[in-house]
Amino acid sequence: MKRTRIAALALVTTAGALAPALASAADQASYIQDPVGDGKAMKKLWTTDKEHKIEGQARFHPGVVYTMTERKGDRNEHQGEWGTKVPDPESLAWEPKFEFGWAVSDAKLVKGAVTTQGGKHPVVLHGVLRKADGATVAEVRSSVADRPAKGRATLPGGKRIACDTGEYTVEWSITRTHYGTVGGTMKWNADCTNHRTAFRQAGAR
Repeated sequence: MKRTRIAALALVTTAGALAPALASAADQASYIQDPVGDGKAMKKLWTTDKEHKIEGQARFHPGVVYTMTERKGDRNEHQGEWGTKVPDPESLAWEPKFEFGWAVSDAKLVKGAVTTQGGKHPVVLHGVLRKADGATVAEVRSSVADRPAKGRATLPGGKRIACDTGEYTVEWSITRTHYGTVGGTMKWNADCTNHRTAFRQAGAR
């Protein structure tokens, strides 16, 4: 078997060994959601005349990032120049994203009851990540005049957050101009212990 073929097989085997540990760590911090529940869970607000309703949901994706490094003492004749790459626990950081889901409805026949969704709407998405002292760390805003009545959008936070820097507050809001605003807050902890443990276990294999 050619040397490159052997190296490729070794790399695939290593990736397979790493997968369970990395997946377990990622699952623990894939996202947090407000309101709590499944994908259909929404916060709701009727206009005062009960003719229009806006619903909203937000998900905060911490987005763990890291670099790969060669595992020490792991180079041998089977792996050749490829070596074995493993995640570097010291490179861990967060690159968050804000995900918004919304639905705009208009009453049909009976106010505050039967509704219909359609047309285009001016909808503003807003998210803020704050430190414990209230300082803004990251902020996103998207104003679109012709969003569909029901949709979902993800906005990158544009900031890298250091690991283990404490608890943060995520604030979010969805506004349909002239109808109203729904929103809320979520707590997120920048602790990286679970990821570091998983990476160190993977690197020791």
